[in-house]
Parts: sequence; structure tokens; C-alpha cells
Amino acid sequence: MTASFVYRRSYRGPVVACVFDWAGTMVDHGSLAPTSAFREAFAAFGVAISEAEARGPMGRAKLDHVRDIGALPAVAERWQAARGRPFDENEVQAVYADFIPRQVATAGAHADLIPGAADAAAALRARGVRIGATTGYTRAIMAAVAPRAEAQGYAPDVTVCADDIAGRGRPAPGLLFQAMTALDAWPPAAVVKVGDTVADVEEGLNAGVWSVAVTETGSEMGLSLAELEALTPEDRAARRLAAADRLTRAGAHFTIPGVADLPEVIDAVEAHLARGETP
Repeated sequence: MTASFVYRRSYRGPVVACVFDWAGTMVDHGSLAPTSAFREAFAAFGVAISEAEARGPMGRAKLDHVRDIGALPAVAERWQAARGRPFDENEVQAVYADFIPRQVATAGAHADLIPGAADAAAALRARGVRIGATTGYTRAIMAAVAPRAEAQGYAPDVTVCADDIAGRGRPAPGLLFQAMTALDAWPPAAVVKVGDTVADVEEGLNAGVWSVAVTETGSEMGLSLAELEALTPEDRAARRLAAADRLTRAGAHFTIPGVADLPEVIDAVEAHLARGETP
């Protein structure tokens, strides 16, 4: 038997694009806006949910997020007791319709840039990296966020929202693929995805790109900047390590406290690429 040569292509160029999540990554330290809106929406139907229950599916498209909360056995039981009927798709749509205007209001009120976000994006652009974004937010929600972020110095070249594509949202890779197409960013090994949730990490992995997770500014920590800075150094370190462990176990290639630390990660990614290593 004659052995045959198999060519294996290896991309060894630079990072060409970085695609960020929004809440918890670039704006809204602690990803506080979605949590409060979900709790208020369920409470409007007489069903209380905890912060942990509201945060559990964070990063998903918001309609899927409502479905996931209602599918929790404890929430489903409370819903049945309060409403006298199961949490079916009709109930999902009712809660979602109540949620959207609440989320628009809270997202706009929590649109402050996370420290270092604008500088990190500017540093990437200075080295020729294109900037994109994907989000579980809808276009209506982003209309309350994007102008405020731009006024503070951050405006990605493209943002793909949960309702911009048909089919499954994150962790499916469709949003990220659309962002990559709009940015003319390829191959996947030349792209970095940055987010704060397991859904973000899995979105990157499912698209075949480098997946970077922030630990201190997002939903895993769940604290405002003031709350984070009020922690003792020991408590802050322990909580950061716990968040890093969860996100690393989800598959993140790198974890960093926040996006201010991203330029060093891009250097590390490009060193891997130069050696012919891929995500």
C-alpha cells in the first residue's frame, strides 16, 4: 500500500477581527440590566424569581432566556401555583412582551462603558483589527444602548442582534458568522470572540474562533463596579478564580478580568498562530 500525502493548511497570519458581546463585556458592569428586567417581568405575572434564576441562561437570546427561566422546575412549579396553568409557549410570549419595554428602559440606564473598553477597541483598531459585536439583545434594546456607547467612544463596525437572523441564537454560531461575513473576517482562526457568559464562550467555540471570557465585569461576577471595588482583595480574587474556572470549563481559551486586558491576549493568540496552532 502506498501512503498518500495529505495537505493540512495552517493559518499563520495576524488576528483580523475581534467580536465582542455587549452587556457585561463592553457596557453595563455586572450585566445588571437584564437581571432586573427579567425579575420585574415575571413579578408582573405574580411569580417571583431569584437573581440566580434570572442570571442562569445569561447570554442567550432574550426570548430563549424567558423560555429557559420558565423551564426551571422550581419556577415552573411557582408559575403553576400562581397562574393555575403551565408555563407554555403562550405564557412565554406574554412574559416576553412584558419584558421588552422593561429591558429597553433598564438597558439604556445601564449603558456606561466598562473601564478600558474604549481604549481596548482603539488599541485593536490601531493594529488593523476590525471590531464587531453580537448580542442577545434585540434591535429595539440596542437602540437604547448603542448611541450612549458611541457618545462615550465605542462604536463597533457591525452589531448583530438576536432578532437579526432566523433560527437559533447563541450558543449557535449564526450571529457570529453573520458578524464575520459583514466584517469580511476569515479564516475563523483569525477571529477572536470576547464575552462574559458560557453562551458567549460556546458561540465562539461553535464558530471555530478563539474564545475569550471576562471574569470580573460580567454576569459570572454579577457586581457593579462600585460593588466589585468594595470587595476585599481576598474575596475579589476568590470570586474571580471561581468565575474563571466556570468559563474555562465551558471551553474558553483565555480568561481575563476585563477587556482592558485584551491586547495582551491578542499578542498571545498571534503567537499561537505563528506556530501554526489553531483554536
